[in-house]
Amino acid sequence: MEFLLYLIVGGIIGWVAGLILGKDIPGGVIGNIIAGIVGAWVGGMLFSDFGPSIAGMAIVPALIGAIIVIFIVSFIMKAMRKAA
Repeated sequence: MEFLLYLIVGGIIGWVAGLILGKDIPGGVIGNIIAGIVGAWVGGMLFSDFGPSIAGMAIVPALIGAIIVIFIVSFIMKAMRKAA
């Protein structure tokens, strides 16, 4: 049950980060989940664990990390489209 909650929270964090940036994540729901989970890892590495936490994810660092991940992925995707 905890793993399912982890996936749901990761998806919501990825979706909110995409809304904040105004960028669409490739992969839809799966992309949001991946961006949220990877963002939580990046945010945890950069900012440690502070603020409220759900399913083992500190929400504030996870959201900041997901914004960073989405920004980088969208930058790379844009560069790949220009190169093609």
